[in-house]
Amino acid sequence: MNLSHRPWLTLVRTTFSLSLSLGLLACATPQRQPVVVNLVAINDFHGHLDQEKFSLTRAADPKPVQVEGGGIEVLGSYLQAWRKEDKDLVFVGGGDLIGASPGISSLFADEPTLQGLGRLGLRVSALGNHEFDHGIQELQRQIKGGCDSPRPDRACKFDGDFKGAQFSYIAANVMGKLSGQPFFPAYHIEQVKGVKIGFIGAVLRDTPMMVASEKLKDVSFIDEAEAINRTIPGLKAAGVTVFVVLIHEGGTTTEAFDQPACSQLKGPIVNIVKRLDPAIKLIVSGHSHTGFMCQVDGRTVTQAQMYGHLLTRIALTLDGNSHEVMQIDTKNVEMTPSQLAVPAELSTLMEQARKGSDAMINQPVARLAVSTLSRKLNEAGESPMGNVVADAQLAAVKNLGAQIAFMNNKGIRGNLETKQDNISTYGQNSTVLPFGNTLVLMTLTGAQIRTLLEQQMWLDDESPDGRNVLQVSDGFSYTWDRKRPVGKRVLAETVKLNGVAIDDQAEYRIVANNFIAGGGDRLPMFVEGKNKVDTGLKDIDVFMQYIKAKDHAGTPVGSSNPAGRVQRLN
Repeated sequence: MNLSHRPWLTLVRTTFSLSLSLGLLACATPQRQPVVVNLVAINDFHGHLDQEKFSLTRAADPKPVQVEGGGIEVLGSYLQAWRKEDKDLVFVGGGDLIGASPGISSLFADEPTLQGLGRLGLRVSALGNHEFDHGIQELQRQIKGGCDSPRPDRACKFDGDFKGAQFSYIAANVMGKLSGQPFFPAYHIEQVKGVKIGFIGAVLRDTPMMVASEKLKDVSFIDEAEAINRTIPGLKAAGVTVFVVLIHEGGTTTEAFDQPACSQLKGPIVNIVKRLDPAIKLIVSGHSHTGFMCQVDGRTVTQAQMYGHLLTRIALTLDGNSHEVMQIDTKNVEMTPSQLAVPAELSTLMEQARKGSDAMINQPVARLAVSTLSRKLNEAGESPMGNVVADAQLAAVKNLGAQIAFMNNKGIRGNLETKQDNISTYGQNSTVLPFGNTLVLMTLTGAQIRTLLEQQMWLDDESPDGRNVLQVSDGFSYTWDRKRPVGKRVLAETVKLNGVAIDDQAEYRIVANNFIAGGGDRLPMFVEGKNKVDTGLKDIDVFMQYIKAKDHAGTPVGSSNPAGRVQRLN
């Protein structure tokens, strides 16, 4: 029997096919257009509210160029223009937004910077190591607001009140010692164009090596990647589909800041990125003060140099249905002045900050022997600025028995510049030593001093700026040999005090700031010092008193070259 010739069977077949097609259409999810989420990132702003000169090397030209820009008004003009393109743009940070700041911000406990970042529309930032500079109590005040501060001379002096940061600080790997849980929020969720984005924060695990130990007594720091990965299940349960890491840890590359998809990134951030959950596709970094847009194992890793010199524009193209990341486009943009309008509220803030700080910042302190006292290290690891800082600290406590002063080079944050007649101002001096560290006396044996010198961060590259060679006071000297193995580079017979070789068994009274006295900058020998006394004398006060006294005596400090207290062979 030929069933195909029966009309009713043809009708059934047609009806079944039509019903199946309609059923499939009813069950299918319509394909939505891709969603583009725009982010802008900043890192290591360090309270640089005003414009300044800086150097950039562009991919198109290997010769560095000097430009002027940055500053909160310039940043605001660009962000305002970009928000006209996309009102849902999200502004985020990679940490160290405050701390080690110029006088215009530091004189007011960085409150102008926190207010300014709020007015820029910052939504969330990782914590950086410098956010911890003045301790947990002060950081919590800066986040939540109020005037109960360990710096009563600076807190709430900007406008009489302080309401706290208008954005979220996050860090998944800062743990409360009592609770064992994240001390700060581990993440922050933003809903943008119908998409839930989870921003996960972290700060470098070595923060205790960079902040005085007594300021971190309530918290501990765990592995960055492990802490970040712990947050993923909870974020997924909350409906988050896009994961962005904001981390204050970085790396370096020889490639230009504007080189797309750079591939030569090196440093701690690389190992961290390689261990992150596969769901994470974008990492915004900081700490290394380098501009880059790199690829690491198929993920995008960015950094916007420092001080607001650059902003990183990031476009996330997401699948319209699954919201999975399909493409990430990045661009590091130079923050140079333009014809763009400056938001009035930022101009008002800057006018207030300049007016409030100018009198103090421009107050003359002392005449120098040179127009610029440089912190740049020579090949041996010594700088003209380091000489003066160490001498000032020794002079301040010599009457208490101090014989040698040691100063960490990374604690000196800039050159001491002068503008007219070689006269330095309070603002210029405070920029050089912005931490307000105190001087600590202790006793070390000669053998411990030699071990301390070996503990310095000797790196095998040719750049002396890569090392944290201790700056030493007048009368102390030694020689080191780069070709010798690490741990045996100091020539023992050359370690001398006032021309006499130090005795391994003898005890010497030394002075150092409270940061390295607590083992900071990976110098654990200081922890073993005996008979410690924190004098309470602040390094910046001691420094200014010293250069002022020298000026009044007719022997202003400073030279163009280091004094030669540290010598290097090979």
